[in-house]
Amino acid sequence: MAEEDKQNKTEQPTERKLRQAREKGDVPSSKEVGNMMSVMSLFLVAVFFLPQLGPRLVGTLRRVFENAGQVQVGEGVQGIHDLGQVTMELSGGIATVLAPVAGAMVLAAIVAVLVQGEVVVAVDRITPKMSKVNPIEGFKKIFSIDSFVEFLKSVAKVLVVGGLSIYLAQTAVRGIWQAEEIAPEAILPYIGRYASILLVVVTFLLTIVAVADVMWKRFQWLKKQRMSIQDIKDEQKDMEGDPLIRAKRAEQRRRRAQQRITTSVPTATVVLTNPTHFAVALRYDNGTDQAPVCVAKGADLMAAQIRKVARENDVPLVENRPLARALHDVAEIDEEIPFEHWQTVAEIIGYVLDLQHNIQRQPPTGSTLRSWD
Repeated sequence: MAEEDKQNKTEQPTERKLRQAREKGDVPSSKEVGNMMSVMSLFLVAVFFLPQLGPRLVGTLRRVFENAGQVQVGEGVQGIHDLGQVTMELSGGIATVLAPVAGAMVLAAIVAVLVQGEVVVAVDRITPKMSKVNPIEGFKKIFSIDSFVEFLKSVAKVLVVGGLSIYLAQTAVRGIWQAEEIAPEAILPYIGRYASILLVVVTFLLTIVAVADVMWKRFQWLKKQRMSIQDIKDEQKDMEGDPLIRAKRAEQRRRRAQQRITTSVPTATVVLTNPTHFAVALRYDNGTDQAPVCVAKGADLMAAQIRKVARENDVPLVENRPLARALHDVAEIDEEIPFEHWQTVAEIIGYVLDLQHNIQRQPPTGSTLRSWD
């Protein structure tokens, strides 16, 4: 059943699915980047810090041995106190010397996380779950393809790094044996040079492994996040809401719009039409409104409803196709119409008011009186 479910997940994950995975702490992460940064930090320490830290560390240890015969260790509780003081002095001196090394290692670990670009803090990752201690799931992970890839990487790294280390060690020892004269104090820098070479080569190899591993982890993560067609439909349903609920909401909006038409259109002075696609009801009260106000507008079925209510309430219908279309696009309900349409609308309203006072004249250009029952 699980295998069949995996076969159905053929679609690329949506942004919402990836975002939810990140919120749960499920992000692609490569341990090889950490290994690479650790070796690189060791190389930097060996090159930049060790020449200065080495003498200081030797000096600290030398003082301990030189003062060893002068340390007085008492008996009982006093002896424990004396040993503790000596230990604290020694550990404090070593910690002071090695603090830059520890700082470099911590910085390398932080950089290893940041360079992968997926930094999340999720409580879900540390929440205890029974599935994490399930032995069956544990065996599945042991014999999974990810575990096999990790095993191959580990074997390859051990063979390559081990073989390279043996080769460089033999070369270094052979160089010491073949040297006619070599001072003891030159042995340490000589070995350090070969150690630096080893770290450089290992860092280069681990960089290649880290890049390949990051790409592999990213591929596996995206494969794991794949969705089936049903998953995508369910997600869209969650985002947009259930179709039945959306239909009910649309019905409620239509009902409210119809109620508004029923109450607002009777107050209009004129209704502009296109003639059937658009309808815009305008009100102009000379004592109240500074400019014509849009009280209702609509297209198609809503336009038909506006015309119906206008006829039932003796509101004149004037056909002006470009004006009706333009006002439908720019006019806002219960707001004055834009200034650029004032002149044209004023001519139409003036024409309608003249007809109300039985003053017969030609309608404005482009306008036709369609109904005034």
